Amino acid sequence: MLILRLAMSMVNPRALTALAIALCLMTWAWPVQASDGTAALPVLGARKIFVLLFLMLGPIKILVPFVEMTRDTDAAFRRRLAGRAILFSAAALAVAGLIGRTMLENFNIPMPVLALTGGLVLFLVALQTVLHQFSGAAPPKLGAAPPDLHLAVSPLAFPTIVTPYGIAAVIVFVALAQDNLAIKLVVAEVVAAILFLDWVAMLFADAILKWMGVALQVFAVVLGVTQIALGLNVIFQSLSLIGLLPVRSG
Repeated sequence: MLILRLAMSMVNPRALTALAIALCLMTWAWPVQASDGTAALPVLGARKIFVLLFLMLGPIKILVPFVEMTRDTDAAFRRRLAGRAILFSAAALAVAGLIGRTMLENFNIPMPVLALTGGLVLFLVALQTVLHQFSGAAPPKLGAAPPDLHLAVSPLAFPTIVTPYGIAAVIVFVALAQDNLAIKLVVAEVVAAILFLDWVAMLFADAILKWMGVALQVFAVVLGVTQIALGLNVIFQSLSLIGLLPVRSG
């Protein structure tokens, strides 16, 4: 009994929550057998890509930091800061997508391994987002220096808008597209749409937090759980393509 109590006291509640979510979604996400008897390739359309990137690059995580760093500033300054941050973010994502895809191609990484990497990134980021809602952690405080337009690069564009895991996801999506121009255009359009939403959200950040703050937190949790399931789906399908997991018939 004493050993059991010690073991339970050492268990991280967040780890138990993660395990419970994974087990609940495992059956839903288990890879389906294709017509030739192999695991079906992960299919990521515009809607799924939008859901997967929204938490990583979307406006929910930007609102509080933007309000903090633009406190006591006028509307014109906030517009200039938001506009510059979006331009820097778009440029950074474009460069990262091009360079990252070239590097992955140079190392000849197999497609199932690349898909598995993307699934792990999506799953871990979504899990962190969901569990963070219950951590009670306060948002980071900025320094006492007066705000200026240099904030558009850091910390606003990077790492607030363009997160490291957001860059990783964009690189994986572009690499998975290979020579399919249509999928690359979908990724570019989704990223552009999310950055536009970020810009609008920064312009109206105070009003959004005042009237929709709690609703956005709930929406982030729902979206995070959906992304956890999609990430698991990609992980299991990739493991089946590698041959480490069996597939079930459709």
